[in-house]
Amino acid sequence: MRYPASEKLEIIRLVERSHLPVRRTLDKLGIPSTTFYRWYDRYHAFGTAGLWDRNSGPGRVWNRIPDEIRRRVVELALECPELSPRELAVRFTDTKDYFVSEASV
Repeated sequence: MRYPASEKLEIIRLVERSHLPVRRTLDKLGIPSTTFYRWYDRYHAFGTAGLWDRNSGPGRVWNRIPDEIRRRVVELALECPELSPRELAVRFTDTKDYFVSEASV
């Protein structure tokens, strides 16, 4: 279950003010201690901004073919429509000194 930053902060404050041990308080709240300590560390490092949900996806795709190379592959495919994707990939790799896979073509 995802908690908004305001609830994470409230849980941190509740655990800090509790007279019970941390683990017992977290058990009563149903929150794993690893999750709590991750929130707690980010809260102490970055303040309330550290409690906001972060984007888990990468910022860019590491294996994306550059636009210029993609354009050159398309040009080759238009010049040689009789070639299969495998043959296009081999020809492009051999003549243009840039590897592209059959799946990319």
